[in-house]
Amino acid sequence: MVGPALVILVALIHAYFLVLEMFRWEAPRTRKVFGTTPEFAAESKVMAANQGLYNGFLAAGLLYGLVLGVAGGQMVVFLLLCVIVAGVYAAMCGIKAALFAQTVPATLALIALLLNI
Repeated sequence: MVGPALVILVALIHAYFLVLEMFRWEAPRTRKVFGTTPEFAAESKVMAANQGLYNGFLAAGLLYGLVLGVAGGQMVVFLLLCVIVAGVYAAMCGIKAALFAQTVPATLALIALLLNI
């Protein structure tokens, strides 16, 4: 079952984003990942925490959808599509790494689920 494993991977990635954005936003390593300055990180801390919360909702929804089994299938597909769109949008806004961190894993998970592999 490659599809569910990839969905779990996508959920874990977004749980990691939650940690970075809600709890580690001003840390030097997180600032390096997102390419921010100490000043910007301090000014955008609340916005980043809100963004992290949404990433946590995505992770929780994906995992809950898997737990529901067939009944959660449409929710998982919808949330994967949300992740794909968010990654493409971020890439269009200049965050090219989002294609690899978000869009590619979510697209692979969606394809695997739709092909039932």
